[in-house]
Amino acid sequence: MSDKPDFSDAKVEVKIKAKSINTENSKRDEHLRSADFFDVEKFGEITFISKKLVKSGKNTFKITGDLTMKGVTKTVTLDAEFGGMATAWGTTKAGLSLSGAVNRFDYGLSWNKAIEAGGMVVSDNVKLVIDVELDKVK
Repeated sequence: MSDKPDFSDAKVEVKIKAKSINTENSKRDEHLRSADFFDVEKFGEITFISKKLVKSGKNTFKITGDLTMKGVTKTVTLDAEFGGMATAWGTTKAGLSLSGAVNRFDYGLSWNKAIEAGGMVVSDNVKLVIDVELDKVK
């Protein structure tokens, strides 16, 4: 939500049900939900709560907040792109697309396996892509 046209007071809160992980590969999804990765039975949510949003270009921002996965919270800064505003049924919303990357080892997601040709099965870095709707404060 935001009350200022430059979004400088925007508050973004993202909650993801860890069980909702879906890569369209059921075996991989089961493994990602296990204790090797997200341990969804113990840690049901992945969250991002913003602390600061700073304009960085015409339609771009840097948004800093706390990302929590698997019980570990780290402050991260993501890129945000303003997608526009729309009013429907008396409600005005603004769209933002957030993106960035985190090192999964920082969050205790350390499972990996070497492959025959060299290298590892899972990358250290995980790309984040989050689409957000902001409501205008009434």
